[in-house]
Amino acid sequence: MIISRTPFRVSFVGGGTDLKSFHEHEDGMVLSTTINKFIYVTVHKQVGIVENKYRIGWSKVEFKDEIDDIEHPIVREALRLMKIDFPVEITTFADVPGYTGLGSSSSFTVGLLHSLFALKGQMVTKNELAVLAAKIEVDLLKRPIGSQDHFAASYGGMNIFTFHKNETVSVEPVFCKTNVSDTLSKNLMLFYTGIQRNASDILDIQSAKTVEKIEVLREMKNMVIPLGQILSEGSSINKVGDILHKGWQLKKSITSEISSAKIDEYYSLALDAGALGGKLLGAGGGGFIMLYVEPHNQKAVGQALSPLFQLGFKFDTSGTRITYYDQNE
Repeated sequence: MIISRTPFRVSFVGGGTDLKSFHEHEDGMVLSTTINKFIYVTVHKQVGIVENKYRIGWSKVEFKDEIDDIEHPIVREALRLMKIDFPVEITTFADVPGYTGLGSSSSFTVGLLHSLFALKGQMVTKNELAVLAAKIEVDLLKRPIGSQDHFAASYGGMNIFTFHKNETVSVEPVFCKTNVSDTLSKNLMLFYTGIQRNASDILDIQSAKTVEKIEVLREMKNMVIPLGQILSEGSSINKVGDILHKGWQLKKSITSEISSAKIDEYYSLALDAGALGGKLLGAGGGGFIMLYVEPHNQKAVGQALSPLFQLGFKFDTSGTRITYYDQNE
């Protein structure tokens, strides 16, 4: 039995420039970090006397004998890609539900591949995991998403990812002093809007508007390096709130599908209570709102958003990892 643990992520600036519709014209760039909320993927090699070759537990339980018959698209393509031709059982559980803007599908894909490599006794690099996970979702399943989440989940920590026109990705860690990282994490608040949505629907629209909104996306990308410098130097940390606010206003201007009257209301309430800025995580439409709030204003912001669930978190630095490995032959 193999169990992998893969983190979810929060993205600060640059989201959308990792879409192929943008970086086929010019390099895209995103700054994000992973948090200590995880998805766990368990893979168990079964003995040959089971009734069905593949058992996959998700929102339903599938019992299949042929890979082509598996309904779960990511599992189906991962098993095919990894050439898993022996009886296997796959189950998952997570700290946070999917469709909430934390990159859950990409984290699942990375964690599943990591477990399958371990099951086959094969070593794999973080880059290989990210590239293969993106291949499954973007190339094989034709989902209109970028690859930032796959790289974030695989590498872990705070990074600047650059998405080049030739389809390669550069990874540059953002080195923060401990006190800066601690201050940043303490000043960030996550609130769940209660709205789940399919990111692909919104990204389809955003991708179609890329050429029309190229200047907006370029302005979003150009915020990455200044934010990285603020975090590395550790000075003027409160400027993070302003950068998040400006980035959110730019992102909302791409398409009306990204926000809603209810989400705008939550955000306005937070600003009135003392938040310096924030954004909706993920593609938009729902999920989590991330806010930058100084400690002395956090109680007021929490009260203003009292109908919403607040998710406590810390930063993660490990990326995907195998937490349990037992090759019982």
